[in-house]
Amino acid sequence: MGTVKIVAIVLILAGLVGLVYGRFSYTRETQEAKFGPFELTIKDTQTVNIPVWAGVAAVVAGGGLLLFASRKR
Repeated sequence: MGTVKIVAIVLILAGLVGLVYGRFSYTRETQEAKFGPFELTIKDTQTVNIPVWAGVAAVVAGGGLLLFASRKR
């Protein structure tokens, strides 16, 4: 399987996952303070929304690459 086909399949899968889930969250440590033997860390949860147009564009781009790769041979 060629590199172009693998990239096309990854784009299609990523687009479909983006359309199904629509967002993802991650946690990061934002601040850290040390007061002698005490430590304070704050964990902040961020949510990223994935636009519908980005998911559709990834699926279309992956499909176009897959068609281009199959016609090339």
